[in-house]
Amino acid sequence: MRLKRLASFRSEEGTSILEVSMILSTLMLVLFGAIDFGRAYYLANEVVGAAQAAAAYGATDPTDTTGMTNAAKDDAPDVSGLTATPSWGCECSDGTGKSASCTTAPSSCSANVVYYATVSVSATYTSLVPWKGINSSFTISSSSTMRSASE
Repeated sequence: MRLKRLASFRSEEGTSILEVSMILSTLMLVLFGAIDFGRAYYLANEVVGAAQAAAAYGATDPTDTTGMTNAAKDDAPDVSGLTATPSWGCECSDGTGKSASCTTAPSSCSANVVYYATVSVSATYTSLVPWKGINSSFTISSSSTMRSASE
């Protein structure tokens, strides 16, 4: 009787090791997936914030494109390779006409003419783990536009 018990105990010993290894590998896969998703989400939030900060700066001085670029980079100092593309112009306050860089005033404005600043910000995300079927790096971008006081 005692021999049977020992034999059955030994045969179950390997299954628990197998079960633990399967659970640990699944948990590691979920953990790395959550870490990668969290990093991508953080980068997306930084890019959106940088675009909004640069556009807010552009609302105070719409012609200072260098200042808008610096505002975007200053808002996201942890993000390497961040690129900001600012532009500015004039438009009717009711949104009917637009003029890039205000070379000519928008025609047929029934309201006041206001400046606007638009900033497009982008950064490249690279995952920690190369996931099968998913690109290991991709670009995250955001754009923000703000108006300034009238001319």
